[in-house]
Amino acid sequence: MNTPTGDAAPHPPQSGTVIGHGLIMVFAAACGLIVANLYYAQPLTGPIGASLGLAPRWAGIIVTVTQTGYCLGLLLIVPLGDLLENRGLVVWMTRLVAVALLGVALSTRPAPFLAGMWLVGLLSVAVQVLVTFVTHLTPPAIRGRVVGTVMSGLMLGIMLARPVASLVAQVASWRAIFALSALSMLVLARVLNQVLPRHQGTGTQGYGQLLASMAHLFATTRPLQRRAFYHACMFATFSLFWTVTPLLLSGPRFGLSQGEIAVFALVGVAGAVAAPLAGRVADRGWIWSATLAAMALTALAFTLTWFVAPRFFVIALGLEGIVIDFGVTTNLVLGQRVIFSLSATYRARLNALYMAIFFLGGAIGSAMGGGAYAAGGWNRACALGIFLPTLALVACLTERLGKRQAP
Repeated sequence: MNTPTGDAAPHPPQSGTVIGHGLIMVFAAACGLIVANLYYAQPLTGPIGASLGLAPRWAGIIVTVTQTGYCLGLLLIVPLGDLLENRGLVVWMTRLVAVALLGVALSTRPAPFLAGMWLVGLLSVAVQVLVTFVTHLTPPAIRGRVVGTVMSGLMLGIMLARPVASLVAQVASWRAIFALSALSMLVLARVLNQVLPRHQGTGTQGYGQLLASMAHLFATTRPLQRRAFYHACMFATFSLFWTVTPLLLSGPRFGLSQGEIAVFALVGVAGAVAAPLAGRVADRGWIWSATLAAMALTALAFTLTWFVAPRFFVIALGLEGIVIDFGVTTNLVLGQRVIFSLSATYRARLNALYMAIFFLGGAIGSAMGGGAYAAGGWNRACALGIFLPTLALVACLTERLGKRQAP
């Protein structure tokens, strides 16, 4: 399992069944709708805090609690995809997240609201069960393409959640978006129960052994170690950009309103087109070279605003966001293509570890970006944004070097 990965799959591909285009679209839509639950609160921390009596200095805990629940779900729930019947697991998690969202919408005090958001994060890992699920239904020859399509739905959900939440809150209230999402989750659970095929996990271990095996998998699976590190750096870059940009645009230099910032955030949607393209590239065997290109593109994107006149700064910033999202999404899909080429027996656990590690990288990148911006402004944040993907690129270069030195 310690063989470095490159342009080809690290193990012989496994068989899959033919999956129709309509079912692929169901997987993509479900991923987008479910993952959006993690991001609705991010642009609404101000009005939510004011409504619940949460002190402004504690408003940021709303996002932290949700992320904590999601990380825990990645490690404790997603591995169940290797043991349990996948359709039933996804359907019940979707029903339960609807209940949690309704509790959030009805909360009048901070404690029940935060508990509800923690549950929303915990149960929204159903999206990662779906991503692993679809690989079991897909022939190896088109697996990258299918995963890329599903991931494009996920990325659209991430990028559209913030502006949609802002617009709904402006028309109604912050509670409306959570109530609407609860309703959509109930409808989605019914649809998934009707159209998804059954797939029984092939693991034979008990739950405790299943969790204990994850440490061994991480310690002995070199492709996972590499790909998790690469994307931890890349997702840290993504989080850095989307943490610092609202601070920059709402500051005295530009003075944009929350609604205007929400419109600006829509530029990130363009990056979602990278997912299916990256999947096709991976299926052709160009994983290593495409990974280097994605990292280099992301690093170079941070220089775009350094060489434009002030009146074109926001336009360059929008282009920068598109390029960064494109590079990060490409790297994500390439990494998943490598991981999903490993044994199907523990595929859910590998995906859980991959996601948990790079999600932690995103949290670190967000904190580092905010600190860099506070200490040295936009230019220092950009310098950090260049450093992170460059670090991943240097590590990726050693992957091919290791291949050449192998006996």
